[in-house]
Amino acid sequence: MSSIVTFDHVTKRFVQRGKPDHLAVNDVSLAIQTGEIFGIIGYSGAGKSTLVRLINALETPTSGEVTVLDTALSRVHGGRLRALRADIGMVFQQFNLFERRTVAGNIEYPLKLAGWDRARRRTRVRELLEFVSLPDRAKAYPSELSGGQKQRVGIARALATEPKLLLADEATSALDPETTNDVLALLKRVNTELGITIVAITHEMHVVREIADRVAVMDAGRVVEQGVVYDVFSAPRAETTKRFLGTVRTEVPTPEIVETLRARYPGRRLFTVDVRDDDRTSGLLSRASHEYGADVSVVFGGIGELQGRPFGSLTFTADGPADAVEQLVQAVSAAASVQEITR
Repeated sequence: MSSIVTFDHVTKRFVQRGKPDHLAVNDVSLAIQTGEIFGIIGYSGAGKSTLVRLINALETPTSGEVTVLDTALSRVHGGRLRALRADIGMVFQQFNLFERRTVAGNIEYPLKLAGWDRARRRTRVRELLEFVSLPDRAKAYPSELSGGQKQRVGIARALATEPKLLLADEATSALDPETTNDVLALLKRVNTELGITIVAITHEMHVVREIADRVAVMDAGRVVEQGVVYDVFSAPRAETTKRFLGTVRTEVPTPEIVETLRARYPGRRLFTVDVRDDDRTSGLLSRASHEYGADVSVVFGGIGELQGRPFGSLTFTADGPADAVEQLVQAVSAAASVQEITR
């Protein structure tokens, strides 16, 4: 699969008068593949929004090279740069709609700038209103729309010129959870039905979990971890990633739940097992009583799906002779990721 965006040792440093320079992006190298949804996640100030502004050349790197659609951005200016930007759509956190233009007028605006004739513009606007499920709101003004409807208009406007790449910068941060899921489903349709590559910038792991194929985790301007979403979720390496996962992995016991389990099952071994599609723990645990002489019970956790693959964790108690329980825990630890709660 070819890359639609590449960062080659890119650094962006902002010079601030009377203050130390701010290193927003620090030696970042990554490749975004054509046709995928790529998530970039980080806390506020991590550098993710600056990274996006480097993709559409609203910022230029201090060093390194950004390549978009087979074009090195350092080599294009003026008309060539404007033509390239026409292939890049942008969806904003706060919608950025023109309050004095109707829904249709907002969607039509980039088509006017691109020089489309009137008949073609109107046809395209109707197509997009149907696609974002707002065919009856063409004459409405932004003030008459809900937040979710405004973002649908924002997505339609970003798609107007038929871009190859869509940048979604915190596109769901201003929305409630139910509306967020609706907008994420629409972005997924943009990717699967229209074949548009999406770069989703977010501080919400839920967004990454729901729609992204791969993800890069940023911290202090650096990419500290990147990979397939399933692999990053199931075996995180960076501490930043682990903190993010704590916001969405409700099947992992919190410290408060751990204390409750310890009080409820005094004297028993407690351990949490991460469940992946390539582990062998279920067979081991089902044979525990017969093979090891230990009594095993599930006391917390859950298993769902991520990218069509089983994913989750289960917390067990093990009771019985100490040597038998130890053999069981060692066998499970050899087959899967195990976190001991009590010994």
